[in-house]
Amino acid sequence: MSKQVEFYYDYGSPAAYLAWTQLPTICERNAAALVYRPVLLGGIFKATGNSTPVSIEPKGAWMFDDLSRFASRYDVAFNMNPHFIINTLAIMRGATWALEAGRIGAYNTAMFEAVWVNGRNMSEPDQIRTALNEAGFDAEDVFMATQDPRIKTALINATNAAVKRGVFGVPTMFAADQMHFGQDRLDWVEQALAA
Repeated sequence: MSKQVEFYYDYGSPAAYLAWTQLPTICERNAAALVYRPVLLGGIFKATGNSTPVSIEPKGAWMFDDLSRFASRYDVAFNMNPHFIINTLAIMRGATWALEAGRIGAYNTAMFEAVWVNGRNMSEPDQIRTALNEAGFDAEDVFMATQDPRIKTALINATNAAVKRGVFGVPTMFAADQMHFGQDRLDWVEQALAA
Protein backbone atom coordinates (compact mmCIF):
# COMPACT_ATOMS: atom_id res chain seq x y z
CA MET A 1 0.00 0.00 0.00
CA SER A 2 1.39 3.36 -0.97
CA LYS A 3 -1.08 5.33 1.16
CA GLN A 4 -0.71 5.39 4.91
CA VAL A 5 -1.84 7.09 8.09
CA GLU A 6 0.72 7.59 10.82
CA PHE A 7 -1.01 7.59 14.19
CA TYR A 8 0.74 9.20 17.15
CA TYR A 9 -0.89 8.19 20.42
CA ASP A 10 -0.65 7.62 24.16
CA TYR A 11 -3.09 5.34 26.02
CA GLY A 12 -3.79 8.05 28.59
CA SER A 13 -5.60 10.17 26.00
CA PRO A 14 -9.34 9.52 25.67
CA ALA A 15 -9.33 11.24 22.29
CA ALA A 16 -6.57 8.92 21.12
CA TYR A 17 -8.70 5.97 22.22
CA LEU A 18 -11.62 7.19 20.12
CA ALA A 19 -9.36 7.79 17.10
CA TRP A 20 -7.96 4.28 17.53
CA THR A 21 -11.48 2.81 17.34
CA GLN A 22 -12.07 4.46 13.95
CA LEU A 23 -8.75 4.55 12.11
CA PRO A 24 -8.58 0.87 11.06
CA THR A 25 -11.91 1.18 9.24
CA ILE A 26 -10.92 4.48 7.64
CA CYS A 27 -7.66 2.97 6.44
CA GLU A 28 -9.34 -0.17 5.15
CA ARG A 29 -11.93 1.89 3.28
CA ASN A 30 -9.15 3.86 1.59
CA ALA A 31 -6.66 1.04 1.01
CA ALA A 32 -4.18 2.71 3.34
CA ALA A 33 -1.76 1.23 5.85
CA LEU A 34 -2.13 2.26 9.49
CA VAL A 35 1.28 2.97 11.00
CA TYR A 36 1.34 3.06 14.80
CA ARG A 37 3.59 5.65 16.47
CA PRO A 38 3.40 5.25 20.27
CA VAL A 39 4.80 8.26 22.13
CA LEU A 40 4.82 9.62 25.66
CA LEU A 41 2.31 12.46 25.90
CA GLY A 42 3.90 13.84 29.06
CA GLY A 43 7.19 14.18 27.19
CA ILE A 44 5.47 15.99 24.33
CA PHE A 45 3.77 18.37 26.76
CA LYS A 46 7.07 19.09 28.48
CA ALA A 47 8.90 19.73 25.20
CA THR A 48 6.21 21.95 23.71
CA GLY A 49 4.90 23.78 26.78
CA ASN A 50 1.45 22.30 26.16
CA SER A 51 -0.75 20.86 28.90
CA THR A 52 -3.83 18.74 29.33
CA PRO A 53 -7.18 20.40 28.57
CA VAL A 54 -8.49 19.22 31.95
CA SER A 55 -6.18 21.71 33.66
CA ILE A 56 -8.99 24.19 32.93
CA GLU A 57 -11.94 22.74 34.84
CA PRO A 58 -14.83 23.93 32.62
CA LYS A 59 -12.93 22.89 29.49
CA GLY A 60 -12.23 19.45 30.95
CA ALA A 61 -15.89 18.92 31.85
CA TRP A 62 -16.98 19.97 28.37
CA MET A 63 -14.32 17.78 26.75
CA PHE A 64 -15.51 14.59 28.43
CA ASP A 65 -19.13 15.38 27.53
CA ASP A 66 -18.01 15.92 23.93
CA LEU A 67 -16.00 12.70 23.88
CA SER A 68 -19.03 10.81 25.18
CA ARG A 69 -21.10 12.22 22.32
CA PHE A 70 -18.47 11.06 19.82
CA ALA A 71 -18.38 7.60 21.41
CA SER A 72 -22.15 7.39 20.93
CA ARG A 73 -21.80 8.50 17.33
CA TYR A 74 -19.11 5.88 16.72
CA ASP A 75 -21.11 3.27 18.67
CA VAL A 76 -18.12 2.30 20.83
CA ALA A 77 -17.77 1.72 24.56
CA PHE A 78 -16.31 4.66 26.48
CA ASN A 79 -16.15 5.22 30.21
CA MET A 80 -14.52 8.03 32.09
CA ASN A 81 -11.58 6.51 33.94
CA PRO A 82 -11.86 7.30 37.67
CA HIS A 83 -8.04 7.26 37.92
CA PHE A 84 -7.47 9.85 35.19
CA ILE A 85 -4.82 11.41 34.81
CA ILE A 86 -2.81 8.18 34.44
CA ASN A 87 0.97 7.89 34.40
CA THR A 88 1.45 5.94 31.17
CA LEU A 89 5.24 5.63 31.13
CA ALA A 90 5.26 1.87 31.78
CA ILE A 91 2.52 0.99 29.31
CA MET A 92 3.99 3.24 26.60
CA ARG A 93 7.32 1.48 27.04
CA GLY A 94 5.30 -1.70 26.61
CA ALA A 95 3.89 -0.32 23.38
CA THR A 96 7.42 0.33 22.15
CA TRP A 97 8.27 -3.29 22.91
CA ALA A 98 5.05 -4.57 21.30
CA LEU A 99 5.71 -2.58 18.14
CA GLU A 100 9.15 -4.15 17.80
CA ALA A 101 7.77 -7.60 18.65
CA GLY A 102 5.04 -7.41 15.99
CA ARG A 103 2.27 -7.54 18.63
CA ILE A 104 1.15 -3.93 18.64
CA GLY A 105 -2.42 -4.68 17.52
CA ALA A 106 -3.22 -6.92 20.48
CA TYR A 107 -1.30 -4.68 22.86
CA ASN A 108 -3.20 -1.58 21.73
CA THR A 109 -6.50 -3.35 22.30
CA ALA A 110 -5.46 -4.50 25.78
CA MET A 111 -4.22 -1.09 26.92
CA PHE A 112 -6.85 1.19 25.36
CA GLU A 113 -9.68 -0.99 26.63
CA ALA A 114 -8.14 -1.33 30.10
CA VAL A 115 -8.09 2.46 30.42
CA TRP A 116 -11.19 3.67 28.53
CA VAL A 117 -13.60 0.73 28.72
CA ASN A 118 -12.72 -1.05 31.97
CA GLY A 119 -11.55 1.96 33.99
CA ARG A 120 -8.41 0.32 35.34
CA ASN A 121 -5.66 2.28 37.06
CA MET A 122 -2.91 1.58 34.57
CA SER A 123 -0.40 3.50 36.67
CA GLU A 124 -0.38 0.44 38.96
CA PRO A 125 1.88 -2.50 38.04
CA ASP A 126 -0.64 -5.07 39.32
CA GLN A 127 -3.35 -3.65 37.07
CA ILE A 128 -0.97 -3.67 34.11
CA ARG A 129 -0.07 -7.30 34.82
CA THR A 130 -3.73 -8.29 34.99
CA ALA A 131 -4.58 -6.57 31.69
CA LEU A 132 -1.57 -8.14 29.96
CA ASN A 133 -2.26 -11.65 31.23
CA GLU A 134 -5.94 -11.42 30.29
CA ALA A 135 -4.90 -10.40 26.76
CA GLY A 136 -2.61 -13.40 26.37
CA PHE A 137 0.71 -11.71 27.07
CA ASP A 138 3.27 -12.97 29.55
CA ALA A 139 3.22 -9.96 31.86
CA GLU A 140 6.60 -10.69 33.41
CA ASP A 141 8.25 -10.90 30.00
CA VAL A 142 6.72 -7.56 29.03
CA PHE A 143 7.80 -5.96 32.32
CA MET A 144 11.36 -7.21 31.80
CA ALA A 145 11.38 -5.82 28.26
CA THR A 146 10.20 -2.41 29.45
CA GLN A 147 13.25 -2.18 31.73
CA ASP A 148 15.60 -2.72 28.81
CA PRO A 149 17.59 0.51 28.25
CA ARG A 150 17.13 0.07 24.50
CA ILE A 151 13.32 0.12 24.84
CA LYS A 152 13.46 3.12 27.17
CA THR A 153 15.64 5.00 24.70
CA ALA A 154 13.43 4.03 21.77
CA LEU A 155 10.39 5.61 23.44
CA ILE A 156 12.35 8.78 24.22
CA ASN A 157 13.59 8.94 20.63
CA ALA A 158 10.11 8.37 19.20
CA THR A 159 8.70 11.13 21.39
CA ASN A 160 11.47 13.56 20.45
CA ALA A 161 11.03 12.74 16.76
CA ALA A 162 7.30 13.44 17.05
CA VAL A 163 8.00 16.85 18.62
CA LYS A 164 10.52 17.62 15.88
CA ARG A 165 7.84 16.81 13.32
CA GLY A 166 5.45 19.30 14.91
CA VAL A 167 3.37 17.04 17.16
CA PHE A 168 2.13 18.93 20.23
CA GLY A 169 -0.49 16.48 21.51
CA VAL A 170 -2.33 13.28 20.69
CA PRO A 171 -3.98 11.93 18.74
CA THR A 172 -2.03 13.31 15.82
CA MET A 173 -2.32 11.73 12.40
CA PHE A 174 -0.29 12.30 9.26
CA ALA A 175 -1.95 11.45 5.95
CA ALA A 176 -0.61 12.55 2.57
CA ASP A 177 1.98 14.65 4.42
CA GLN A 178 -0.79 16.61 6.15
CA MET A 179 -0.88 16.76 9.95
CA HIS A 180 -4.25 16.44 11.67
CA PHE A 181 -4.68 16.85 15.42
CA GLY A 182 -7.63 15.47 17.36
CA GLN A 183 -10.07 12.61 16.91
CA ASP A 184 -12.62 15.14 15.64
CA ARG A 185 -10.45 15.60 12.52
CA LEU A 186 -10.84 12.07 11.22
CA ASP A 187 -12.96 13.29 8.32
CA TRP A 188 -9.96 15.40 7.20
CA VAL A 189 -7.73 12.33 7.46
CA GLU A 190 -10.10 10.43 5.21
CA GLN A 191 -10.32 13.34 2.79
CA ALA A 192 -6.50 13.43 2.54
CA LEU A 193 -6.45 9.70 1.78
CA ALA A 194 -9.14 10.04 -0.89
CA ALA A 195 -7.44 12.95 -2.66
